[in-house]
Amino acid sequence: MSADVMVLGAGLVGIFTALNLAQQGQKVVLIDRGEPGQEASSGNAGVISPWSIAPGCAPGVWRKLPGMLLGADKPLNVQAGFWPKMVPWGTRFLLNGTEKKYRKTANAMYGLCRPSVTLYKDWLTLVGHAKLITDSYYIHAFRHQNNANLDALDYAIRAEKGAEMQLVGRIGLAEVEPALAPIYDAAILIKGQARLLSPGRVGTVLAEYACRLGVEIQCADIGQVSREGGDWQAIGQGRVFRASKLVVCAGVWSEKLLRKTGLHIPLVAERGYHLEIPSGHISLNHSVMDMAGKIVASSMKGGLRLAGAAEFAAIDAPPSEWRESLLRRQAARMLPDLDLFHARFWMGSRPSLPDSLPIIGALSPSEGLFGAFGHAHQGVMMAPMTGKVLTDVILGKKPSIDMSPYHPMRFS
Repeated sequence: MSADVMVLGAGLVGIFTALNLAQQGQKVVLIDRGEPGQEASSGNAGVISPWSIAPGCAPGVWRKLPGMLLGADKPLNVQAGFWPKMVPWGTRFLLNGTEKKYRKTANAMYGLCRPSVTLYKDWLTLVGHAKLITDSYYIHAFRHQNNANLDALDYAIRAEKGAEMQLVGRIGLAEVEPALAPIYDAAILIKGQARLLSPGRVGTVLAEYACRLGVEIQCADIGQVSREGGDWQAIGQGRVFRASKLVVCAGVWSEKLLRKTGLHIPLVAERGYHLEIPSGHISLNHSVMDMAGKIVASSMKGGLRLAGAAEFAAIDAPPSEWRESLLRRQAARMLPDLDLFHARFWMGSRPSLPDSLPIIGALSPSEGLFGAFGHAHQGVMMAPMTGKVLTDVILGKKPSIDMSPYHPMRFS
């Protein structure tokens, strides 16, 4: 089978890319080994935020690494066998920890996050599922009042860009989120945000609409891509797919696919975990992050979800069993009246690059090879804008934002 554009990877980034291309009259085939939108795109906390623009490597973050790796909440973990790959990646990561680079990266993140709420609402209204998104605050909850500082660099940058934020104490937080345990001395309420009520369902309904636009969705585990006779060819499970242009949106698997084309990109798997507790008598009005444990709690259609952690490991490494018990302890501390008996445990891998920005654009423009991957924690938020600007690049149009920060060759 042949198409104008072949998109590998049907997470939300791939789905939005296919949708935008189809709207522009392109014949698109979207290929994934599983159901669209049901891997890393489905397991997040559902936060849709124009203000999630704080890069991972803040100035001075190196001082906090021992506590993050060894502290009781262990928001960061590196599996033992992954350290040889982690050291060079981590060195590149830490080199971005200056205020100048931090601000530059935050600006680039803002370009992709800024329209996220509007774009999701527009798309979900178009497909008849507007109720899958709701307005919400993003609450950063602190156990010690001294840590809640609106003058800190990340909050100052948000304020400079127009974010409405409010610092509240223990009583103010209890008024907004009465279900939370009284372990938090202060919180910063970041307003003007939204929350997906079922990220997996969002992926499904958008993929169904893509089919109505003519996108052909195929299930295949692609193991090889190559350039053959002026077209791109993808082979998986004995099947061959062809298109004049190839877009790789395969998340953590993108690097392996592109390695066979001669491209080498410092992409690693940063795994995240969640617990989902079926609907009961406890719910939250907004998304809440425990800033010490880096755990985000959100009420969704499937129940209350607690998601978080950053764990670096090989793509095919099994989940860390201790993570489930840690999540259970954190959930009980955050919301002590939760019934955790029927909690469901999940793990997924996020694609991370050392400068906290994704790759978006032409990997080989003369040969019709493009990519969009490496969104790390912001994949769901950045997906609609990524699909929009990448479509412009593919079709030779001028995107509405500066694309240079996401240049695919910046690591060469």
